[in-house]
Amino acid sequence: MTDNDRYQTVLLFGAPGAGKGTQGSILGHIPGFYHLSCGEVFRSLDIHSPEGKIVYETTSQGKFVPDDLTIKIWKKSLGGQVALSNYKPHEDILILDGLPRNIAQVELVKEHINVRRILYLVCEDEEAMIHRIRRRAIRENRVDDANETIIRQRFEIYREQTAPVLDCYPQELISQINAMGSPAEVLQSVLKELVPVQNEHYRQLGRKF
Repeated sequence: MTDNDRYQTVLLFGAPGAGKGTQGSILGHIPGFYHLSCGEVFRSLDIHSPEGKIVYETTSQGKFVPDDLTIKIWKKSLGGQVALSNYKPHEDILILDGLPRNIAQVELVKEHINVRRILYLVCEDEEAMIHRIRRRAIRENRVDDANETIIRQRFEIYREQTAPVLDCYPQELISQINAMGSPAEVLQSVLKELVPVQNEHYRQLGRKF
């Protein structure tokens, strides 16, 4: 399988509360980008379905959904968006948020995505991010974000399992973004990195701007 046969992808990467969902949601409204949040996909599942029960039980404890089930749900969701023409893989760059979350998932998604850039939203102040997550939990009624013990467990899992994912990719693909500015400031930094990626993608497609 060639690079062109895979989803042309930009990964949104960072610790819980770094603002991946906020930035991804904004980018998803810009023509030429399609945002998919694995967290949102999980939360949209029917919790009474077999898949939904497993996802709810694991995420409510601050744990990761099993890798094989994560990839299965992700592929099914993305395939549905392609079928609805919401996402056009040949034209759009996929902004992927929440995947891969560990080294095993890096291998599992390798055949499906061609990573063009990794936007690493960096925030050294963990307490600030925990505060941000709890505010979001109240605002969006997100049960998995309401318990501080579970939030801290998610950070521990992030440090142990997710942070090493960056070592699986060439360093020249990784752009560090200060995540502690206002959403507009962070977006400005994000677009500085993304615009060249989109321009290059369009040139490869032979499209004019």
